[in-house]
Amino acid sequence: MSQNPPARTKPARILVVEDANIIALAMSYALEGAGFHVELAADGEECIVKVREDLPDLILLDIMMPKMNGIEALKILRADEKTKDLPVIVCSAKDFKTERQAAAELGALDYLIKPFNPADLVRKVSAALGGTMVADARVAGAGVLSASAVPISYQPVLDTRRTHFTLWGTRGSTPTVGHRFQRYGGNTSCMSFSVGNDLLIFDAGSGIRELGNHILEGGPRKLHLFITHTHWDHIQGFPFFTPAYLPGFDITVYGSTGFGKNLEALFRGQLDRDYFPVQMEDMRSNLRFQHISDKPVEIGNVRVTWEFSHHPLPTVGYKVETGEQSVVWMPDDEFLQGYTGAPHALSRYHPQVAPFEKIVSFLNGVDVVLHEAQYMADEYPSRIGWGHCSLPNACALMKLARVQRWIVTHHDPMHDDVFLDRKLCLTRQILEDIGHAIPVSHGFDGMTEFL
Repeated sequence: MSQNPPARTKPARILVVEDANIIALAMSYALEGAGFHVELAADGEECIVKVREDLPDLILLDIMMPKMNGIEALKILRADEKTKDLPVIVCSAKDFKTERQAAAELGALDYLIKPFNPADLVRKVSAALGGTMVADARVAGAGVLSASAVPISYQPVLDTRRTHFTLWGTRGSTPTVGHRFQRYGGNTSCMSFSVGNDLLIFDAGSGIRELGNHILEGGPRKLHLFITHTHWDHIQGFPFFTPAYLPGFDITVYGSTGFGKNLEALFRGQLDRDYFPVQMEDMRSNLRFQHISDKPVEIGNVRVTWEFSHHPLPTVGYKVETGEQSVVWMPDDEFLQGYTGAPHALSRYHPQVAPFEKIVSFLNGVDVVLHEAQYMADEYPSRIGWGHCSLPNACALMKLARVQRWIVTHHDPMHDDVFLDRKLCLTRQILEDIGHAIPVSHGFDGMTEFL
């Protein structure tokens, strides 16, 4: 016949071993409110000292603590004849099989996961001591340990209505294909910028085809297409831009006046029967062309301004300002044309920099700049005058203009994924060397950034 455990003549002594003060105090509050006597230890070493000084009735033992963790302390207790059978409940935020198994092998009575309900703590302690104690009202109100304040499953959802831009093409000169170009992609220049219901598009390289397919999912809408210049890699995707062929879409194409043909004539020319099976007359959208002027283009709450970049043809870069953030798209720009020296000593007053002051001012203090750095330093001397920037010169521009963040685009078609990875490491090194260690990354097809 089983016998009930003898009634206690004095409160059971509980040693709470916990290095987080707020948790230790909350446990103490809950247990003392239920009639237990509580002492505290802040780490495994202090636990061993206190146990040897005065043996408690039960230990509540954390695992991750300074000086000595809970598992090490438990091993020492089990190796001592006086404490080998001392009741221990492990209390930890680590809910892993390895920790649970280690505690069980060392004879822990239970394993309580933090955060836990104070009433559960008291019930487990009472059960471990062979009693039937339950928590009183004070315990139920000790909410510091309660898991009820923690969501069962936090599942945030991305708010795609926020202002953001997406890169649809980041390659320069010509598209690239093959397994060596999968990570960064092979489409030529195209970026979309979304603010509320307004969609702005920058350049119409081969990446605009995929953008067009994406736009179709939302149905007809108003689109604004800004062209930096009409070199082939910045307009070659336009004939494959499906929204241009569909009624209901309203598309305005913006660009500079050029040296000869106007903007519409240049786009119409690429759809000549000798080059393409359909012509501009087959485009059923409301399509119109507008030359940019000195006045900003205002689209909803967005302000678009421009500045000439250093590239053959009247080539421009665009600045998009939303009132809170500024982004510059300048994929083609041979900053410091012909300069092959180190970027360290350059200042805005340097004779080499002076001719490019307008570009520096245009980029000054911008939050995010998408700008090229197509050539490595050893490649650039044989490509001077081609209209593209060397990596050191581009780094100098970021410092001179005090740019906050740089996304490198217009990657050379000869630079594969492995090459671009190493190039990015060098870019960060140069920026650090010249005292402008800003966040920098390589753009890739599909990259989306929320502002």
